[in-house]
Amino acid sequence: MNPVPASYHGVWQRTLLRLADGSEDTTTRVFWLQSEHLHADLRIPDPCPTLPRERIRLSGFAGLTEATETRCQWHRAIDFHPDSGTDIGNMRFINADEVHETALDDSYLEIWQRLPDSVGVVEQTWLHSADGTGRRACLLRAGDYFMFAADRPLRLSGRLSLQHYLQHESARDVDLLLGCELTFGRIQGGEQPWQILHSTLPASSGSLFPLPVDAQPWAELPVAALGIYPPENGWRRAPLPRLQDLNKEILV
Repeated sequence: MNPVPASYHGVWQRTLLRLADGSEDTTTRVFWLQSEHLHADLRIPDPCPTLPRERIRLSGFAGLTEATETRCQWHRAIDFHPDSGTDIGNMRFINADEVHETALDDSYLEIWQRLPDSVGVVEQTWLHSADGTGRRACLLRAGDYFMFAADRPLRLSGRLSLQHYLQHESARDVDLLLGCELTFGRIQGGEQPWQILHSTLPASSGSLFPLPVDAQPWAELPVAALGIYPPENGWRRAPLPRLQDLNKEILV
């Protein structure tokens, strides 16, 4: 799979969503981190929902990116809403730090601004659960920002909505159903190293790592216990997912 052009690398914050009917959204906090092959995206409405059943309004996903200078496709391997599928948009770079995304059918316009402190080093690590359950996660870096994404502890079919599961599963499973983690923060520029700024999980606060760690060397970061719901035997580093495997999963 070809690398994503360097013009996409960094953290992009959405400043406007305009739909075909003229309605606009400028209040939802949306952050998209793009590395050489992987992306992670977090979307938090304002005000941020905190009650369990209200958190269905959150969204976020991570996976592989295919891109040219004029078109981008985001293939989701981890998704807060399991039935949301894949995204593809036409991309027009206004300048190095502003890109406009439009739907192929012109049903929406999104304006993205690159955060200045996200320019620089990009890193990507793909993770699998060491217990063989098939859970996936990734840790990405762009400049001074990071994003961590992890599957929920319960594996869900991509054919059914999160709302369906919340309506039909027992109350004791609600936290696990909502346990898909998308966490965004600063590596050094926050109040503490690896400070968490926003997350789909209310319990995700403070620092991503329990002890201060240096971002370099990246390959030596202690990733086994990352997240609110790490696997029983921890995470292990793994090769990047294959696009053909993700596409097969969508069809299952």
